[in-house]
Amino acid sequence: QNMTVKIGVIGSREYVNMRKIKDVIFKLKERFGEDLEIVSGEQKQGADGMAKKIALELDMKYVSFPPAHYPYNSHCILEQTEYDKPYRVWNYSARNKQIAEYSDYIFAFIPKGKESRGTNDTIKHAKKLEKKVVVFN
Repeated sequence: QNMTVKIGVIGSREYVNMRKIKDVIFKLKERFGEDLEIVSGEQKQGADGMAKKIALELDMKYVSFPPAHYPYNSHCILEQTEYDKPYRVWNYSARNKQIAEYSDYIFAFIPKGKESRGTNDTIKHAKKLEKKVVVFN
């Protein structure tokens, strides 16, 4: 029985505290070991990009849900045909919903006093699906 714990690590593009994200991911790895999969939205700046870098550095399972107008990459869990589409503003919202649906938990990193619409959109979807959400500043 494969009991992989899927943790969506998301957050603001303005989030810069890499050490905090690294500590959180490292603790998750210590707790769940091989049974942990890190999920992100493939945004290069901020929390998503750091989560990807850290997960791959620590040789962890990592999957991604880029917006549909991004190029396909080897970490994408959806089919290649889902990507390289024309840009649409709602591609981001669709991606946020995919992350919320796929993940067991959402770990969101938002700098204090910042409004992070995309992150809050993902959190909203996750709460609707009764997923556990943990927010870090």
